[in-house]
Amino acid sequence: MSFEVIDLLIPAGFALFLWWFGTGVIVYLDGLPKQTFRRTMSITSVIALIALVGLVYSKHDMTATGALISFSCGLLLWGWQELSYFLGFITGPRKDACQEECKGWRHFIHALQVNLYHELAIIAGAIAIILLTRDGANQIGTWTYLLLWWMQLSAKLNVFLGVRNLSEEFLPKHMNYMKSFLKKRKMNCLFPFSVTFLTILCVYLIQQALSMQPGSFQVLHYSLLATLVALALIEHWLLVLPISSTALWDVWLRLRDKQYINQSEYKDHFFNVGDSRLSSQVLIAATSDSTIKTQNSAQSACTDVLRNRPRGEY
Repeated sequence: MSFEVIDLLIPAGFALFLWWFGTGVIVYLDGLPKQTFRRTMSITSVIALIALVGLVYSKHDMTATGALISFSCGLLLWGWQELSYFLGFITGPRKDACQEECKGWRHFIHALQVNLYHELAIIAGAIAIILLTRDGANQIGTWTYLLLWWMQLSAKLNVFLGVRNLSEEFLPKHMNYMKSFLKKRKMNCLFPFSVTFLTILCVYLIQQALSMQPGSFQVLHYSLLATLVALALIEHWLLVLPISSTALWDVWLRLRDKQYINQSEYKDHFFNVGDSRLSSQVLIAATSDSTIKTQNSAQSACTDVLRNRPRGEY
């Protein structure tokens, strides 16, 4: 394997891992109990601020380290935007599903309303990043953020217009109303233009990477961005091909499903109207201990009853 190819594969592997891991973390976090959302948002907001500082710090760094730092910071800032959306903090003025009979421009306006604040936050973030890094030679983080924005916007429009695989599994349960804005069909008129543009851009970036001096900053620059575009291209094709579009994140989706089960366990099994005897056991367990003063303690007591009940009893 030539030195030039290795130079491409190393940053490609780095970008691939961060993209997969970051997506998985967001999928997992938005499946945690709602009472954790504020803490999650607070912690990740601090991380986003650190990433913004890292972006400014690395804007003049033309080394391999500077390239990787800038790319990682751009990815973290984009991840914060996505997490704020899926946790429900920054979405839009509309929180309701759209009626089935709603069509055309009216339906599009409703879709815009459920995403409006999110899109405005992305624009504000892009402006801030551009202003803070405009005088730097290292623009990898800025281009990473902008590319991810364009990729997401293209995917959203395609899903709205209609595709075979809607990837509904990625939506957390508190955002189920978003499913009314997803349309299932084999193809839409925008899709060919989206994949054509992504293909041309990916080929261009790869050619630029191969034309640069091996081991240089420019090779990293173009390789990292080419990987993101290639991943976007794959994601777009997964929207229409007759294969699973969620296989890569099955491990994260299973982890989130476990969280949903844990949350609903004491609600759906204990406090079911059809089982007053088990509900009474839960209430006794929760109230007999004078130290139980918080919701978490009550849930723990409920879980104990569930675990100790005879097999087959619900």
